Amino acid sequence: QVQLVESGGGLVQPGGSLRLSCAASGNFFSINHMRWYRQAPDKQRELVATISSDGSANYADSVKGRFTISRDNAKNTVYLQMNSLKPEDTAVYYCNADVLRDSVGSIRQFAYWGQGTQVTVSS
Repeated sequence: QVQLVESGGGLVQPGGSLRLSCAASGNFFSINHMRWYRQAPDKQRELVATISSDGSANYADSVKGRFTISRDNAKNTVYLQMNSLKPEDTAVYYCNADVLRDSVGSIRQFAYWGQGTQVTVSS
């Protein structure tokens, strides 16, 4: 019904930059909030950044000032620009979207997840 496809992960040196992308496709009316989460080995999944449909953004303290979340509603895509990367940013990054779609004749909101993309920050 709805698919989120992520791209842009990879290996970078400390201080480097990456831009993650997540594109939504399928049958839906609109997308409300979009988010980026990350999960490092043996750690809890962490909310990194959130962006509303009108572009209002919030960030985890650990990434504030370094990461920027943005979206292109025409492309149904959310981005995460990551600058000044640190080894502790190493994790699998997942996009998440609150999607409005038709369910048994009514509009309902469902949460969808991307498959995850690996970000490794190492020298």
